[in-house]
Amino acid sequence: MAKTNRGRNLRNSKEWNRGRCPVCDRTGIKLLYTNTDENNEEIKVCKQCRNK
Repeated sequence: MAKTNRGRNLRNSKEWNRGRCPVCDRTGIKLLYTNTDENNEEIKVCKQCRNK
C-alpha cells in the first residue's frame, strides 16, 4: 500500500474522528469506537479505551 493511501478512509469519513478521548483525556487521537457513558449515551473513544 502506498503511503499516500494510509488513513484515507478516516479522511473521507463525514467526521474527522480525531480529538480528545473523554475517558483517558489523550489529545490528537483517533476516536473510532463507540462506548456508553454513565448516562447511557454513546460516545466515541480511542482504541485503548474501547473495552473500559
